[in-house]
Amino acid sequence: MADQSTIVAVDLGSNSFHCQIARVAGEQFFPLDSLREPVRLGAGLGKDKKLDEESQERALACLARFGERLRGLDRHAVRAIGTNTLRVAKNANPFLRKARAALGFPIEVVAGREEARLIYLGVSHSLPASREKRLVIDIGGGSTECIIGSGYKPLRLESLFMGCVSYSLRYFRDGRISKSAFKAAELAARAELQPIVSSYVRGNWKHAVGSSGTIRALAEILQLCGYTDGPVTLDGLDRLRSQLIKDGDITRSELPGLRPDRQPVLAGGLAILHAVFHELRIETMTPATGAMRQGILYDMLGRFHNHDMRDVTVAQFMRRYHVDTQQARRVGSHATALYEKLAGNAVDDDAARLLGWAAKLHEIGIPVAYSGYHKHSAYIISNADMPGFSREEQQQLSALVLRHRRSLKKSLEDVPEEIDRAAVLALRLAVVLCRARRDTRFPPLDIKLQGERVRLAFDAAWLETNPLTATALREEVEEWARIGEELKIPGLDDIVLAQEPAFVE
Repeated sequence: MADQSTIVAVDLGSNSFHCQIARVAGEQFFPLDSLREPVRLGAGLGKDKKLDEESQERALACLARFGERLRGLDRHAVRAIGTNTLRVAKNANPFLRKARAALGFPIEVVAGREEARLIYLGVSHSLPASREKRLVIDIGGGSTECIIGSGYKPLRLESLFMGCVSYSLRYFRDGRISKSAFKAAELAARAELQPIVSSYVRGNWKHAVGSSGTIRALAEILQLCGYTDGPVTLDGLDRLRSQLIKDGDITRSELPGLRPDRQPVLAGGLAILHAVFHELRIETMTPATGAMRQGILYDMLGRFHNHDMRDVTVAQFMRRYHVDTQQARRVGSHATALYEKLAGNAVDDDAARLLGWAAKLHEIGIPVAYSGYHKHSAYIISNADMPGFSREEQQQLSALVLRHRRSLKKSLEDVPEEIDRAAVLALRLAVVLCRARRDTRFPPLDIKLQGERVRLAFDAAWLETNPLTATALREEVEEWARIGEELKIPGLDDIVLAQEPAFVE
């Protein structure tokens, strides 16, 4: 991936949208500009889990303004990420199509634990260097991320389904506040925390840090009210809680430091943080300036300097599922060479990277069961937590791995449009050629895309002395013919294979 002089992170949160623009200098970046709009996308999520038109219009108008600021930048210089609301919305896909058009750049939706990883990456770079374990809490609009880490490395990552927007709408609708509403909200939050308490309770970490606008806003209000002298404390939260109950309505509260756009979601955020303090036995929490948008920028820098978290994840999966690394290397080498010849001058760097990862992971399903292992491999890739990968990237990688063998008619008809069919063919042919699972010297071969026809020129004499490979190639020709596409291998039909054993699986 080429270096960029300017990089941008766009965070499509459930409460606010952020756009952070930075100048790159080596392996560091320096902020140039920052945009924020309180879109409250999560507030438009109805009981049917669909985004209403009003919230979509607010979001699209905001992204159009961001897009104007980013106009002219390279596609790889901008990374836009959607979070909880776009993870759960049933109509997220049609909205994302419009959102990408408005912004002018691709938008990824990441899993909860990937969001947590990016948050920790941003927060850890904003804090003094330390090897002591830290607890990081980030209360977003629709989810709360809990992370334990040391230095720049996250050790535990969780994303819980509770946020300041969703809880404010559920328990403090129209701004009305009561003791019973707070109790109900806190009990719900404590129940959500219960499964992780044993791993996150005090004793597993040394210092507690709060990320996100919610915690920073609460810290500022507590200090201005004289309830604390800086860090967030349980006593300070208790006093603020009592004050809000006494006021009875958030719209009538005159809390110092409370911004109008933060007012509608303050009570929900306070209830969640109060529950977090109780369940995890936190005494004090220090607000941090780092957030997910800074984490996105650091993650982009890593990709530019060959420290791509996705490569780390793929290597971890290869170890976890005992992948034959030599076979993965063979398949990857042949697949890449075939794809480059097929694509010619139109090589897509993203497709080439995806193909490389697919070659490394296409056999991870074998430990589950050899029969149909490509399906097991695809299922694992589609459903596992894969740090560094967006949900869309995982689906594309899963789709490519699923289609590396067996029936094309069943699997290729619904292939995602982002998957290059040239990559599918390259991977399938590479698997066929490497089936002996040993380093083999192949004669020169050439492959070309001629209109709708693919022509593979192979030495006929070599095929005659390698009938198993010839049989497999003939089966591949037939597979592509079943879906109406022509794979032509001159001379293959002239080879007598009738008495040669076919592959048996």
